[in-house]
This record gives sequence, C-alpha cells and structure tokens, in this order.
Amino acid sequence: MIEIVRTNDLVMISVIESLLTQEGVPYFVADQHMSAVEGSLGFLPRRIMVDTEQSNRARRLLQEAGLAAELRHE
Repeated sequence: MIEIVRTNDLVMISVIESLLTQEGVPYFVADQHMSAVEGSLGFLPRRIMVDTEQSNRARRLLQEAGLAAELRHE
C-alpha cells in the first residue's frame, strides 16, 4: 500500500473516502484510532492508503475533484 494523503482534517478525509468509495477504489485510513492514544486532541494526522496498483487511479480521481494540493508526493 502507498500513502496518497496525510491530514488531520476529518471533513477532508470524509470527502476523499466518499470519492474513492464511489469509484470503487479500495483504501485504508491508517492512524484513525490514534485519538485514544493522543488524548482526543486531533493533532496526529490520518493517512489514506491505497494499493500501489490503484495509486495512479486514486491520484487522478482526487486531482479531478480539485484536491491535488492534498496529495502526497511520490
């Protein structure tokens, strides 16, 4: 798996999850449950991971949705 986005913006994560789900791109949100460890402060970013074979498709989808600035560099 490869990381395509890292953010602590929960709304952004929700939007990206929705886009990936609609297009059938499997993904995983890493560090999602770290708030229990960090004390629910929300400062640790979550990582959106996709299969390496799906990364180009996922990146193109997010770029087309106007979210290119959120993408991690390869």
